[in-house]
Amino acid sequence: MLSAVPTHSRDLARSRRESLSSTARFSYWRTTLADYLDQHPDAKTELGVILGLLDDNGDDLTSRKTLPGHVTAGAILVDPDSRILHSLRNATQKWLLPGGHLEASDGTLLQAAGRERTEETGIPPHVITPHSQTPLHIDVHPIDANPAKDEPAHQHFDFRFLFRTTADIGDLQTEEVSDAAWREIDTISDDLLRQRITQALH
Repeated sequence: MLSAVPTHSRDLARSRRESLSSTARFSYWRTTLADYLDQHPDAKTELGVILGLLDDNGDDLTSRKTLPGHVTAGAILVDPDSRILHSLRNATQKWLLPGGHLEASDGTLLQAAGRERTEETGIPPHVITPHSQTPLHIDVHPIDANPAKDEPAHQHFDFRFLFRTTADIGDLQTEEVSDAAWREIDTISDDLLRQRITQALH
């Protein structure tokens, strides 16, 4: 007969697993940011807040409760005509790239971007090819306070990954988006993002 494992031993084992998981997670953040900054060293100042969060207190950067900001993931999906997929968000009534907050099931930022893309636009993963494991662009933008959700004003650090596909738009996630469309690159208002997409496609 197997003897019961003492509670304190189970707690210690759980603590070790969580510690290892945390160590791996922050190693991944650092590696991803380092790879990005190797390619775009001028972005270091803009990413100072997220670098500080990693250095100072090791907060879970994917948690919505992490302030003054937390990580989101976005998808830049390109069709054979070099058009970029946009979705019309219900909450803002703005045409934006597919993307959103990370979930516990997301192993990497690239996977999170792919999941959001598939959920919002119905385009399955098997017809999509990622351009790189490194984000093409990290956008830092402010989010207004939302009293209804008891959320103060904060920032999103949006890790955007480039994908290619020959597929068309599928069933939309109507809880989040009301429409989706392929739009020309020159409709992207962010000059830096537009420039990087153009460079990546040529």
